[in-house]
Amino acid sequence: MTRIILAGIVALPASLLLALAAENADIMIAFASVNPMRGAEAVAEAERLIKSGGIRGFKLHCPLMEFHANDKRAYPFYEVVEAAKLPVIFHTGHSGIGTGMPGGGGVRLKLGNPMDIDDVAVDFPDLPIIMAHPSFPWQDEAISVCLHKKQVYIDLSGWSPKYFAANLIQYANSLLKHKMLFGSDYPMLTPERWMADFDKIAIKDEVRPLILKENAMRLFGLG
Repeated sequence: MTRIILAGIVALPASLLLALAAENADIMIAFASVNPMRGAEAVAEAERLIKSGGIRGFKLHCPLMEFHANDKRAYPFYEVVEAAKLPVIFHTGHSGIGTGMPGGGGVRLKLGNPMDIDDVAVDFPDLPIIMAHPSFPWQDEAISVCLHKKQVYIDLSGWSPKYFAANLIQYANSLLKHKMLFGSDYPMLTPERWMADFDKIAIKDEVRPLILKENAMRLFGLG
């Protein structure tokens, strides 16, 4: 089975991601992280990365970058990415970063509310959007946005499947079976651990290959 690994790590320089993906092109595609709040500099950086041909999308962590996904100051960045027909992954829900620290390390969880992404999906209908992680405590909101907006997907990384909410499993087995994507969040959660826990939850046999491979193959045009 072809393995798909998305290198969308906020802390790594884009040049390192590009080199890593190029050296491991059989298993890896690179997603860069650019903070849209940098304004014209962010737009220029996105344009440069897209022109390089090595980037297949972008990863944004709004709680760490300290902006709401629907902040209009981010829209010039989204325009560039939409024009390139590339996807954006948005962190959603709870953040392991800052958990247990005084003041949560300054991370504001509200910036991971998936309802902000609904506005982005409306204003950029041709921008593929992936909501990263089960969106605790806003799982219903994430499901609603994914159901309603054709170009929005949910990635299941960052949480062990044994903690998946019942409604997430229900929709993964039914109305959203073509819009759920595998992800582990390595090294915080290894693929082996994720897969072992995934084997134990009530996902239909015919849905498992969709989540583990086929949905991503279709979304990223890797057929």
